Amino acid sequence: MLRSLSSTAEGDRAVPSAAECEATQVTIVAHLVRYGGPMSSNKRPASDLSGRARQNQIYTDGVFGRKPKVPTNFGDLERAAERKMSAKAWAYVAGGAGEGSTMRANRRALDSWAIVPRMLRDVSVRSLSTELFGQQLPAPILFSPVGAGGLVFPQADVHIGRAAAELGVPYIFSSQASAPMESTAAAMDEVSPGAPRWYQLYWSSDEQLVDSFLQRAEKCGAAAIVVTLDTTMLGWRPQDLNLGSLPFAQGLGIDQYTSDPRFIDMVRARIAAAVPGPKPQVTVGAIKSLVSMAKNTPGSVLANLRSPVPRESVQTFLETYSRPSLNWTDIAGLRERTSLPIVLKGILHPDDARQAVDAGVDGILVSNHGGRQVDGSIGSVEALTDVVAAVDGKAKVLLDSGIRGGADVFKALALGADAVCIGRPHMYGLALAGSAGARDVVANIIAELDLTLGLSGNTSTADLSPAVLKKVRLD
Repeated sequence: MLRSLSSTAEGDRAVPSAAECEATQVTIVAHLVRYGGPMSSNKRPASDLSGRARQNQIYTDGVFGRKPKVPTNFGDLERAAERKMSAKAWAYVAGGAGEGSTMRANRRALDSWAIVPRMLRDVSVRSLSTELFGQQLPAPILFSPVGAGGLVFPQADVHIGRAAAELGVPYIFSSQASAPMESTAAAMDEVSPGAPRWYQLYWSSDEQLVDSFLQRAEKCGAAAIVVTLDTTMLGWRPQDLNLGSLPFAQGLGIDQYTSDPRFIDMVRARIAAAVPGPKPQVTVGAIKSLVSMAKNTPGSVLANLRSPVPRESVQTFLETYSRPSLNWTDIAGLRERTSLPIVLKGILHPDDARQAVDAGVDGILVSNHGGRQVDGSIGSVEALTDVVAAVDGKAKVLLDSGIRGGADVFKALALGADAVCIGRPHMYGLALAGSAGARDVVANIIAELDLTLGLSGNTSTADLSPAVLKKVRLD
């Protein structure tokens, strides 16, 4: 109780002075900390990713009238992001292949496993720490690569990189980034020198370009190369098709290419060999697309509007970004082209997992591309246990697709994944609050993972097994 009150003009009624209000707030926070409630965020170690610390920060901010930058549950996060994003951005990020059955399968596969908590166990000390390819990480979570992030937020990859660096978990640079990998790496190093980063490779039909990407990734300090296997062609994506929207056709998401010396040479050669053809039809849409290409090409917008480079860069990208003939011989040969660990993204069949191990890869990322490539595909978690058994400890196993919260991560780890990659959720956070939003979404997932770990009677994610889960029938 306050010892003195300031009088007001309303008779005997009194209100606290400003100084007394401030003192009371400090007293409340101190009381909450002492008795197990929220802890002042300015006293929380930056490296503390525990659930208790995250709750403390949010609740302490609440004492001062501040709400979280992003919703802490996925449903509200997704709805808020949809309101914030343009129709084209929402279609590209949130959409799936065909009728969306694979996206639903991802969730069904997760929901078909229930956590069985155990009681009266000392869980006062918990560990989320994991090791991947020689790097010790504070949590078994990575930021997935998401292409064309510029639809959601300018220089998206730079902001996502900063978010990952603040948390100390890896960011997998996208091949279809909205900023060159060098810019993203530099931004991450500003936050935390040597912050972990990997590179996602879309295997181009131009082998010299593949080598150039690999060399750049190595120079940028990438700790692994993630080869995406499931997107040698784009899946049937009605949300994008119904809008006639392909971001790359407007120069979005090709910054890794337009900043690459080999790609620049390819564009120059294409321009030099060009044969005059019929003039394109001039429409409002065509003009908007041309402006978009000019804005997303290095150099001044005005100069780019007069230059063939933006248009030819887009055409060169569309013709060479992937190679449908990619096969196991190429994967075996990749070992001779890079010294970095190799992770194959998109493996769902145990036979493919065994062949990957035989080819000498270091990791497998069980993924159906978030349900964006094949409608009617198996859910990623449904495929996980067979892949883990096939690998038999000879390579790291990661998982993405359908992960929405910390409990989902817990289940994936219990079923054998070494780590889990987060895609759409961090993009929704980015849409709402930039780098801080992406960071907070993943921080919330890590916090929920830590709390789920302890509340289920476990102390280390490394020790989780299927024994902590029970298969349940979904109605």
